[in-house]
Amino acid sequence: MEKRETLDRTLKPHWVWAIALGSSIGWGSFVMPATWMGQAGPAGVIIGLGIGALLMAIIAISYGVLIRNFPVSGGEFAYAFLGLNRTHAFISGWFLTLGYICIVALNATAFALMLKFIFPNFIQQGKLYEVAGWDVYLTEILIVSTLIFLFAVMNIRGSSLSGRMQFIFCLLLILAVVTVSTFMVGSPVTSLSNLSPAFSPNISTLGAILTIVAIAPFAYVGFDNVPQAAEEFNFSSKKALTLIMLAIVFAWVIYALMIVATAVATPWIETSEAGQLWGTGTVVQEILGTWGLIILAIGLSMGIFTGLNGFMISSSRVLFAMSRGKVLPSIFSRLHNKHHTPHWGIIFTAIIVLIAPFFGRNVLGWVVDMSSVGVSIAYFYTCFTAFKILRWKDDGEIDSAREIVAPAKKSIAMLGMISSIGFLLLLLVPGSPAVLGKESFIALGVWIVVGLIFYLVKRKDLMSYKRKDLAYFILGKDQFDLKDSKDEEKQFTDGAV
Repeated sequence: MEKRETLDRTLKPHWVWAIALGSSIGWGSFVMPATWMGQAGPAGVIIGLGIGALLMAIIAISYGVLIRNFPVSGGEFAYAFLGLNRTHAFISGWFLTLGYICIVALNATAFALMLKFIFPNFIQQGKLYEVAGWDVYLTEILIVSTLIFLFAVMNIRGSSLSGRMQFIFCLLLILAVVTVSTFMVGSPVTSLSNLSPAFSPNISTLGAILTIVAIAPFAYVGFDNVPQAAEEFNFSSKKALTLIMLAIVFAWVIYALMIVATAVATPWIETSEAGQLWGTGTVVQEILGTWGLIILAIGLSMGIFTGLNGFMISSSRVLFAMSRGKVLPSIFSRLHNKHHTPHWGIIFTAIIVLIAPFFGRNVLGWVVDMSSVGVSIAYFYTCFTAFKILRWKDDGEIDSAREIVAPAKKSIAMLGMISSIGFLLLLLVPGSPAVLGKESFIALGVWIVVGLIFYLVKRKDLMSYKRKDLAYFILGKDQFDLKDSKDEEKQFTDGAV
């Protein structure tokens, strides 16, 4: 049998926590508060994101079970194969790759958006054209391209470097958020009364909260980067769930602090309806002056950097795992001779992301919105697989290699499946307060069609491998060694659930 490539174990626990937290926060907590408040009101956003965090924590328990028992790169791709078959693994990996690469692109273009707010005359030079109402400038393209190149180089040079930098970025992000929030709330010209009304007057309280709950897969996507790096842990995989939970809690607190910091400046309805390029940046500059804006810009930059770095790590690992599992060309599972990183996956991610600034953020926003569907699908596969391998009780027929007696966790995995379906319904059902826009539905349809074509082209080659061989490539011999017997082949034949 051909050699199975494996990644070096170089990631420390606090680096992995930083990957989860930094990826979850990204640019959203700094750029989106005014927009979110316009949809739900300050309390609606904080409560909605709190419920979202709770639902993510429920889903995360299934991740903890699977990471502990199957610490391999690929995350949801590997779990879909374990719980179902290679076709479902392809579906999960296909949507997950899209979601991760889109978020890398969105973070990169957010950096140019911040600079456009702070240095508009510098950024708005060399206008090329307009796309969906968004002006595209040459300066903006050059800045985003440079940023992507730098992070690609850093990731190619090794996970230890990218992990260490991620932790530093996270510490600076937290320091910036705490500083800005403290001074905004403590300023003599701000007032907590500006948070009134607590909910948007244009929508019911329940509708306001559900609107925000529906974006939880987008707001917290990033904690699921942990399983992508599981193969590179230099510590016990038992710690993974604790690191994920800490990241989710920290993320919700940071979101809440930035909502309050934005809302206390002036009556929040005025801030939301002003239509500012960066609502939070505008009110912070008005209240705290230039120094406050600088600290906020540092925090936003760190959020962008952690999102860029975290999702570049994850997208390259998903591509690596899919290639190792014979779904993608073998080039993606080749490792760098010196740094031993999946450099072709990193290069591919960077090349695709370099296209983003040419289309403008409005078009990219449509793609990112629909990628929330893909992330929710990946969550479902994870919870389904956890539910499948967990058992209510020991009936004497437990397969110790794949099944665990844990009735409480099995119940939680079921709740995770229900939550994932709920997210999908909120995004897809017409009339839902968070249903995708027409453009996002079109982008989703295009991605599905492209994926179907790719699968049909690759299907014959993919089906030529026995399941036990794919199990070795995807999950590793030590984690999942199927016996070469007719009973095993029949029991785990593709298509069985």
